[in-house]
Amino acid sequence: MSAWRQYFSWNKYTQIASRALRQSLNETERVAAEKRAQVGVKYQIWENGTSGESQYVVPPKKQSGVPPV
Repeated sequence: MSAWRQYFSWNKYTQIASRALRQSLNETERVAAEKRAQVGVKYQIWENGTSGESQYVVPPKKQSGVPPV
């Protein structure tokens, strides 16, 4: 059994590991990695077996020159 499992969940483990990796990068690569780390959550309402329009829980901020994900 892994030692980290005694102290925190898989999600917390991956959060710690990704933060350590981003901090080890040089400035330009770190900025690009932090932009990719932003996560957007969408939801859809289903009625009678068909999906409705998907909507963001918190709409992402508009950024110029960066294509939406």
